[in-house]
Amino acid sequence: MVTREIDRSAVKAPGRAWLLALGAWAVPGLGHLAQRKWARGLLLGGVVWVMFFTGLALGGHLFRISGNDQGFSALLQLLPMSANFGAGLLYIFCWLTNTGFVEQAQRVTYEYGNTFLLVAGLLNYLAMLDAFDIAAGRKP
Repeated sequence: MVTREIDRSAVKAPGRAWLLALGAWAVPGLGHLAQRKWARGLLLGGVVWVMFFTGLALGGHLFRISGNDQGFSALLQLLPMSANFGAGLLYIFCWLTNTGFVEQAQRVTYEYGNTFLLVAGLLNYLAMLDAFDIAAGRKP
């Protein structure tokens, strides 16, 4: 039987890693840029920003739970809303200004827009985790 010893310093993440992860969620690309990973930050952050604004331009719909949703309908809104929320302050700004929450199903491109908005948020979650792992010393 092979026993494996765990390096405790690699398991526990420093507070700086958590702070960078929060910044990476709030502003796409910021977590990498703060760690001087210029190419990765500009690429990942830029793609999230471009996808988000392209999704809005295509007539995409941002999801949220409203007072009108009840029961199973509210539950169905939770998953796409959590994906959209991954875009960080972009989503919060749209929520405060009520931008992108109007259903535009009459537009031919609205489904593409929805997909762009969802993928932008999900990609930002991945970028946030990548910035966290770099700051925690788990990856170069």
